[in-house]
Amino acid sequence: MYNLLNDLSIIEVSSFVASPTAGLYCAQLGAEVIRVDHKAGGLDYDRYMLTKEGRSLSWENLNRAKKSVALDLRSGEGRELCVELAAQTGQCITNLPEKSFLSHAAMKAAQPGNAPDMTSVRILGWHDGRQAMDFTVNAASGYPLMTGPEEWDMATAPPVNQVLPAWDFITGAYCAFALMAALRHRDTTGEGSEVRVPLGDVAIGTTANAGMMAEMLYRGSDRQRLGNAIWGAFGRDFRSKDGVRFMVAALTAKQWAGLVEAFGVATPIGQLEAKVGVKFADGDDPRFKHREALFEIFQTVAGSHDYKALEARMAASGCTFEKYRTAYEAANDPVLVADNPLFGPSPANPSGFEYPATRSFANLPAHEAGDPAPAPYLGQHSEEVLSERLGLSSGAIGKLVDAGTVALSDKDR
Repeated sequence: MYNLLNDLSIIEVSSFVASPTAGLYCAQLGAEVIRVDHKAGGLDYDRYMLTKEGRSLSWENLNRAKKSVALDLRSGEGRELCVELAAQTGQCITNLPEKSFLSHAAMKAAQPGNAPDMTSVRILGWHDGRQAMDFTVNAASGYPLMTGPEEWDMATAPPVNQVLPAWDFITGAYCAFALMAALRHRDTTGEGSEVRVPLGDVAIGTTANAGMMAEMLYRGSDRQRLGNAIWGAFGRDFRSKDGVRFMVAALTAKQWAGLVEAFGVATPIGQLEAKVGVKFADGDDPRFKHREALFEIFQTVAGSHDYKALEARMAASGCTFEKYRTAYEAANDPVLVADNPLFGPSPANPSGFEYPATRSFANLPAHEAGDPAPAPYLGQHSEEVLSERLGLSSGAIGKLVDAGTVALSDKDR
């Protein structure tokens, strides 16, 4: 938690991954992020995996450091309160449809004269209005059909989905950036913005930015499956004598020289160079084209040594490598977690389960990072926010609670 954005308040009306991620990143840099949900919880409130008490660990981590307001968003009065909160605040992140009650036009129309001109960021499915989610846009991107073992037949092999919802997280990060750009524009001109970010455009646009689209059009065909090899460079997984799998990468001359030194393969590498008429130190191209022969040389050495010995040699030679871990092993790895300043002490999580929590991914040496903040209980800040933002009295809020329009903390549900 940094305090770089402590003068910024954001209303977030969202669910699932991309939209809450945008708010989370802003909150971790100090913004006051007020998440508004339906009083029974949003669509992601009970998202798997649940603790035995029924608390979602996904929801808990994507909504860390935020405040929570719970309204009856199926009622006209609850929706009006939500729009008013966004209008008064001046900034909103949402993945509700454009034509929902929380349209940019509705928020802007409800703004009082002293509010900053409305700035909203809305996550959509596709640019043409079709619905989308991470796994469906990933299917459209082409990546699942180039993932998998090299020996699989391109015409009949099944797609392989990535389990990380990468497009959601990229979209969330991009939306946080887009919000900051829009706010900078407003600071300069006084003019607010309506920002729409289609998840599908993030996916297909990222493939274009990566050069993959140009590559396919240039070659006039699809890229072949490569298993765990790195496309266009030298890198792959290897297995040590004691059965440990590890990944190595050599994209630079220094990385390549270190790998050759660590594995002690200068002689067979030289022999291969003489045979095929190239110098592998010259760059990615010769190493990639002759990767199969190179892989055989390195695997022969890897298979004759235990991993600890290989690890020591690769570390001493400055190689770029990493052992494969299961997700459970990664969560318990001291280098990745316990000794990593990214993680702080477990806050008072609504689930009651104690575990390491992340600070901001950005490391600002001149600023105090602070400890991770907990996620709120649903509705924990309803009374506080309605009082401070809309000026409602405790009596007025009490009437809204009695009418079922506003819900308070579900801590003791």
